[in-house]
Amino acid sequence: MRLVIYGINYSPELTGIGKYSSEMAEWFSKQGHEVRVVTAPPYYPEWKIRDGYSSWRYKKETINKVQIIRAPIYVPKNPKLITRLLHLISFSISSFPVIIKQFFWKPDVIFYVQPTLFASLGAILLAKMSGGKAIMHIQDYEIDAMFGLGMMNNGLISILAKASEKWLMSHFDLVSTISYSMIDKAKSKCVSEGEILLFPNWADTEFVAPDIDGSALKHEWGFSDNDQVLLYAGNIGKKQGLELVLDAAEKLKDKLSVQFVIVGTGAHIEALKSIVVEKQLVNVHFKPLQPWERVPEMLAMADVHLVVQKRGAADVVLPSKLTNILSIGGHALVTAEKNTELGLLADRFPGIYKCIDPEDSILFSDSLFEMLEDDLSEVNQVARDYAVRYLSKNNVLSGFEHHLKELVGIKDIKS
Repeated sequence: MRLVIYGINYSPELTGIGKYSSEMAEWFSKQGHEVRVVTAPPYYPEWKIRDGYSSWRYKKETINKVQIIRAPIYVPKNPKLITRLLHLISFSISSFPVIIKQFFWKPDVIFYVQPTLFASLGAILLAKMSGGKAIMHIQDYEIDAMFGLGMMNNGLISILAKASEKWLMSHFDLVSTISYSMIDKAKSKCVSEGEILLFPNWADTEFVAPDIDGSALKHEWGFSDNDQVLLYAGNIGKKQGLELVLDAAEKLKDKLSVQFVIVGTGAHIEALKSIVVEKQLVNVHFKPLQPWERVPEMLAMADVHLVVQKRGAADVVLPSKLTNILSIGGHALVTAEKNTELGLLADRFPGIYKCIDPEDSILFSDSLFEMLEDDLSEVNQVARDYAVRYLSKNNVLSGFEHHLKELVGIKDIKS
């Protein structure tokens, strides 16, 4: 197949959507498919264009045999509602001529990643012009996320945004997304059963495995063998609500062996650092994003993994960080409402992680107290077994490849 992947995030971004898009592109290339990527210069989660790239120039490059075309994008230093919208719109405008130009390449599949919804029209037009199949893959319902977090409350804007979203989704041949609750949400937006596919985020269950030793990195970061490490790793934005973690750190600061480690960057990191200084929380440590080669070590050194989101965010976003936590057999404290994907998963697989209501500082701290009193040295076998069965990278991508071949009418030949 000839496959175009069209989305705002891509390698060398280490977290979130960019990681999955680049791994997918390289996997399909290794299977013998031709892959092109139309994307933006790397900027996430730092909200800063990486060295070697420009925010206003087009650039072509090849990474691991995948041809990548990067279109200019506006990246705000302090993303608010208006500047974030301008950010998304800038990419949709600059990338439009690039995606339309792929008509001459005659792609079989246009795999479009939301966010951003603004650029979806280009994917639809390319499919109509070239005769290829258009797939919308939803990593994040950005419209729902904005309303859920109170970013857009105007009634007329709400009606127009939701109507536009439904119209655009209806013009794709297939809509895929990463969880069952997100599939239900697609159905509520008038996408029919036969046009929806589960395509979950995956884990490299061979690379991220319970037998990894994290002691070297633990010592490198200045912790002793007896220290209990509580780890949050990922984007540091407002929707995470990481003030909850700092509240718990304040309550546990007399327990000298308990250390909170926040790994990553994002728009809200300076605000959190200011709180840490103000409250003199010497048990909170900020670390930069780690290269992929060291991620298993980082995960292995943690006694408790923290998956934290504000109320209203968990239903529309399934945290990508969770897949690797499950793969390594980690013990996780997750904040999510019971009716969300994270809440339902905890009910279906008791023991996979501890799930509590979001934004409850007392409950969060009490739950950490309880977990720290348990034996956390044992592998969480429920989590590990789930990852191996349902999240294995090769299994997930092989299954999706099979669906794509069926969609474009290619007979799958088994050797």
